[in-house]
Amino acid sequence: MSDAAPAPALTDAARQDARALVTEAVRIPSLSGQEGEVAAFLVEWMNARGFTARVDEAGNAVGERGQGPFTVALLGHMDTVPGDLPVHVDERGVLHGRGSVDAKGPLCAFLAAVAALPAGALAAARFVVVGATEEEAPSSRGARHIRTALRPDAVLIGEPSAWEGLTLGYKGRLVARVRVRKDNFHTAGEGTSAADDLTEGWFRVRTWAAGAGAGGGVFDGVQATIQDLGACSDGVTQEAWATFGFRLPPAWSPEAAEAAVRGALADLDGLDLEFVGHETAVRHPKDNALTRAMRVAIRAHGGTPVFKVKTGTSDMNVVAGHWPVPTLAYGPGDSALDHTPEERLDLAEYDRAVAVLTDALTRLALGSAFPRSAAP
Repeated sequence: MSDAAPAPALTDAARQDARALVTEAVRIPSLSGQEGEVAAFLVEWMNARGFTARVDEAGNAVGERGQGPFTVALLGHMDTVPGDLPVHVDERGVLHGRGSVDAKGPLCAFLAAVAALPAGALAAARFVVVGATEEEAPSSRGARHIRTALRPDAVLIGEPSAWEGLTLGYKGRLVARVRVRKDNFHTAGEGTSAADDLTEGWFRVRTWAAGAGAGGGVFDGVQATIQDLGACSDGVTQEAWATFGFRLPPAWSPEAAEAAVRGALADLDGLDLEFVGHETAVRHPKDNALTRAMRVAIRAHGGTPVFKVKTGTSDMNVVAGHWPVPTLAYGPGDSALDHTPEERLDLAEYDRAVAVLTDALTRLALGSAFPRSAAP
């Protein structure tokens, strides 16, 4: 990492342009699978500011700047979960709206920072910003496509961490869809209902989960929740169904967790199991050129860097196995507001994140101006 002076502060015009970018991006609805309009907007914005930009085969908005041999990927996502929240900037300078935190705020901070990079950084490195599709869906279509189309030397994932936060890892995920079918019977007789058997199954897997990460913290434990639950009978057959969600630590692969769940439910009659959402937990090292550049930049702008790990998942899980390079997640916003009716982003924090990114990317480029083959 370079000890060079930080990148020049953003001009007022650049700051207002960055704020207009995120506000308009949030105004454009973009549920998973419906990102076309916001992708077109972002590509137009990038092309007007010195990027070479396009919509790729997966619907991602991809923009590139710089000609150097060192490639930095900045992977955010354009899609949001449902929720029609009125979009407005209040009197305190806070942007309200779905996607303001998760994760158009971080993505737009990436775009604004790369747009503001000085000529020296652009000569030393190539910066590829990706607004990915379907991150909020099990498909992760955009990230799965770009991970084979790009070979970066350093990676930033656009997720809210707060402007001083650096996220090193995310838990893995497994989803079990469980269904029990059996003949109907009179409830005054002996026996168990489909709902009884399903409930017994849930108690078993919850007990397994409680013991699977015993002795560790939340990140090192298995978290199990019921995401869907129901039962019915037509007078001849009765059914009960549920969706069990598991958040997995690095010690439990999705395949190992699936085997454990299958074992816990093996002797239940009439059971049908389907597993989806296999994502492996990931935790990256905290000391490398990328993390050092980010730490120095945060301190240069008056902050105290804080390393974090998250119990959710992100596109970091999807690309980690394909991109074994320095990686962290960064972006403005409070992740506790993700997917809530109160989702909002303080634009002053967004400004700081853009400034930190511009500074850190400049330092990284000037200190890392070598091709992958020459990297130490």
